[in-house]
Amino acid sequence: MSEPVAVEPLSHRFGARVLEWERLDEIAREIERTESDPEGVGIMTRKGRIFPVRLSAVSLKASPLLKQELLSVGGDAAHARGVADHSVASSPVLLLATWGQYRRLLPKLRRQPFGLTELAGEVDRALRAYVAHGPRTVVGAHRSLTLGDHPRVMGVVNVTPDSFSDGGKFPAPAEATAAALRLAEEGASLLDIGGESTRPGAVPTSAESEWRRVAPVLEALRDRSPVPISIDTRHAEVAAQAVAAGADVINDVEGLRSEEMRRVAARSDAAVIVMHMRGTPATMQDDLAYSDLRGEVFGALAAATETAIRSGVAPEKLLVDPGLGFGKSAEQSLELLVHAGEFRSLGYPVVIGASRKSFLGGAAPAERLEASIAAAVLAAERGAALVRTHDVLPTVRALALVAAAEQQAVRPPRAPGVLASVDADD
Repeated sequence: MSEPVAVEPLSHRFGARVLEWERLDEIAREIERTESDPEGVGIMTRKGRIFPVRLSAVSLKASPLLKQELLSVGGDAAHARGVADHSVASSPVLLLATWGQYRRLLPKLRRQPFGLTELAGEVDRALRAYVAHGPRTVVGAHRSLTLGDHPRVMGVVNVTPDSFSDGGKFPAPAEATAAALRLAEEGASLLDIGGESTRPGAVPTSAESEWRRVAPVLEALRDRSPVPISIDTRHAEVAAQAVAAGADVINDVEGLRSEEMRRVAARSDAAVIVMHMRGTPATMQDDLAYSDLRGEVFGALAAATETAIRSGVAPEKLLVDPGLGFGKSAEQSLELLVHAGEFRSLGYPVVIGASRKSFLGGAAPAERLEASIAAAVLAAERGAALVRTHDVLPTVRALALVAAAEQQAVRPPRAPGVLASVDADD
């Protein structure tokens, strides 16, 4: 018999470990744990993470200048090959830089021609919106909603005979009212009342029929609900009546494309969830072709919110929802879920509604509880401020663990002023 071969054990003398971090305060905390000089913590934190920023249609003259300036501060940029031989008029550009490099880049761009001054302002706003954390108050028509302190839950109550998951579950207003109050007790921060099914291929409901369904529920909840109320509607007349009856938020699956809905939102002082959807519920699955899914959804939401603001809706009242399952395939919905945090760059709280939708798998909506909870957790981890769900209590419990883990990860560094110095221009 041959002698056993001695195997050298793997060495972990130095405990080499790849760290995972997403936020600047996480980076600062890890650097601080090395007992580095406080001033050095602030300097090194700015070097600890690359922030990729994608731009569309940067002009032929601006693209090479943008890359040159980014290289000069230690970053880099990718643009179309055609920029080099002038075979394109414009190019998408991907910027790759740390926070500190952007802070040095932006003043340089503001002194440049070819639209780079405006570009610098937009990049600055997107970066600051993306990294912003902490509570903000969204003031509704009657009550306010706090978002950003921890992931919040929006409870669904459909007063419809044909919704894909809970249609016909609450045939009487008293049952729907009791269900809504129960969701509030379970931890919902917002109650979403709907009177029209918007599942794929749904037959449209008239505004009159929709209002007959939701009116008694809203009236019963007006003085009884301990949390704000949202009206899930795409009909401006229903939205106006609902706000008058006590609703605080308008949840419009058509993304305020209706001029009348924008007028109602502006006049009613309600907060508004602007969702992305192609076409109508009856036609939205007819065209699922996107050349750049996330870019197109982002662009559509940017245009919708800009139009809303021009129509008189206050920016601080807007929330955005990329519309999982609304004109998207299962794969596309999953992509939007995984990249939900990108929509924070718009500067508004992000709402994700994945609950019981078919892209989660399972033959029937009732078989999608576990996947729905997992989707809510993923959305919260990626930066969603509000998740819409039919199953409030298990979702609240799961998100409470996410919030506790988040607090553990981002305990502030002991050294004073470290995080403040991260944002300093240098």
